Amino acid sequence: MSDRQADTQAIYRHFGTVEAPGNSDLYAGLALGVADDAEALALIGRLPAAKQQVNLIFGAARYLGAPFTTYEDFREWLVGHWASVEAMASSRATQTNEAGRCAVLLPVLSRLPGPLALLEVGASAGLCLYPDRYSYRYRASGGTTALDPAGGVSPVQLDCVIEAGPAPSLLPEIAWRTGVDLNPLDPADPDTLRWLDALIWPEHEDRRRRLREALDVAAAHPARVVRGDLLTKLPELIERAPGGTKLVVFHTAVLSYLSAPDVQRFAALVRADPRVTWVSNEHAGVLPEVDARVPMPAPGNRMILAVNGEPVALTHPHGRSYRPL
Repeated sequence: MSDRQADTQAIYRHFGTVEAPGNSDLYAGLALGVADDAEALALIGRLPAAKQQVNLIFGAARYLGAPFTTYEDFREWLVGHWASVEAMASSRATQTNEAGRCAVLLPVLSRLPGPLALLEVGASAGLCLYPDRYSYRYRASGGTTALDPAGGVSPVQLDCVIEAGPAPSLLPEIAWRTGVDLNPLDPADPDTLRWLDALIWPEHEDRRRRLREALDVAAAHPARVVRGDLLTKLPELIERAPGGTKLVVFHTAVLSYLSAPDVQRFAALVRADPRVTWVSNEHAGVLPEVDARVPMPAPGNRMILAVNGEPVALTHPHGRSYRPL
């Protein structure tokens, strides 16, 4: 096995043993099947490292109609349709736009003095720019806390377990919302729904329903998402934030797609501007200086929520739980 194949194998084995178990047994089994399949590894290994991601390859295969049943059926389809999968993986990105992550951002956002100006890095279709337009049901030791927008119950309801401490008690006031993405997606475009749906793991029917509902909210209340590289566009977008607001630059599961030097450039950029409150929600290993401040090892299937580089909670990748630190 070549070094390149070994690297690809490590990606799929890690996904199958650490990231997927408990979230998608089907994807866990398929990823481990790929990890033990020399031909599949060779095909995927032809792609640049950034395009070998499990979610991207599986998402492209789902979009194109692959059978997600047994590994044997999936493998036969993948090998036979590899040219189409390769082309799609090369032209698309894993822009998983999970509105459920607002449930773990809200405990931070609700504590900041408003009104807030939200600036999301890696915004995709912008679904995380609407924390004030969703309904929340937080389950904690003291019972369930229900939060709804001023206009009533939202069609988008986010359920989250607070593993310790109180649940948020109010929604933030948001005066301005915008984002930046290399390839912004139009929430009103049917192909946006088709692609984002393909990126949702097969068993997650609740996320699939929520995606449709959140896209409807975003289409009805369009936020501005600017096309461009975050490092070059961010300074000008910061300057556009209206006066009299608390500017929050946030991102979730985005910086892992940057090189380590670019991550450090980004961190230096947001730290250097006193107007910015920086809220990050990333997997361990993405921001080493944040990891070093976590008082306990972060499980592989949890993300680290931090404010201005200080970790405040461990969160479920899709917003299902929040454990304060």
